[in-house]
Amino acid sequence: MKKVRTVVMMYVILFTIGAFAQHTSKNYFLNIESDSVSIGYSKTTNIVFPYAIKSVDLGSQDILVQKAKGLENILQIKAAKREFIQTNLTVVTADGKLYSFVLSYNEQSPQLNLSINKTKAEGQEIYFSDESRNGEEIEEYSKLAFYDKKKIRGEKENKHDIKLQLHGIFIQKNMMYFRIAVRNNSTITYDIDQLRFFTRDTKKVKRTASQEIEILPFYILNDVAAIDEESENTFVFALPKFTIPEEKYLAIQLLEKNGGRHLELDVMNKKIEKVTVLPTL
Repeated sequence: MKKVRTVVMMYVILFTIGAFAQHTSKNYFLNIESDSVSIGYSKTTNIVFPYAIKSVDLGSQDILVQKAKGLENILQIKAAKREFIQTNLTVVTADGKLYSFVLSYNEQSPQLNLSINKTKAEGQEIYFSDESRNGEEIEEYSKLAFYDKKKIRGEKENKHDIKLQLHGIFIQKNMMYFRIAVRNNSTITYDIDQLRFFTRDTKKVKRTASQEIEILPFYILNDVAAIDEESENTFVFALPKFTIPEEKYLAIQLLEKNGGRHLELDVMNKKIEKVTVLPTL
């Protein structure tokens, strides 16, 4: 009789745990979507979301990600290096849904276009950025930032005969403008792979993953693919306005294509707070 009672009790416990797990899954994970995506080094993968993209978080620096220029719901992804270790990508959209992707390397058969429209009724597929309507204005403010005589001092890195320097930070309305100079003092042309902006944790607690979020530029003035030997180019990057908490910093990362001459600037929020306001057009 005791054995029968024990068996019955076990069934009751297992049923309760299963019901609780199902209930928890329905209530806490309803707004999470996950998928596996194969990407390549020489091809770009486009992911179309049903709503505007609000946040992007990369699991590895081996991945390059940006929103399609002037568009709010298309994310473009490619590998920053071949045969990268499997990693993840997290995206939050305007409807509050969280998407999690496992990214794997596949140069032969990458997924080139992926449309995520599982719950949204038929309607608009492409969402244009509000800033895209003011593209000409942002371009003009970028030129003002380029010619402005005010300069930031001390924010530079110089190695491999390559100099990366932040010359100025400007703001007008909801856009910030970062003026950045790249000087090539070597006799070898510097082919630019990426010039990227990230917010990072200043300290990484042991056994805790650090968070790295990329800030995607809306417009780039003087965007070139290479810096010739013994020459210089000054860029202006137009970014959505932002500030950084004390426990984080802004990393400006310059990567050489098919090379190892990589540089990085680390900018604290106190420097960003000294932003210069551009005159109104």
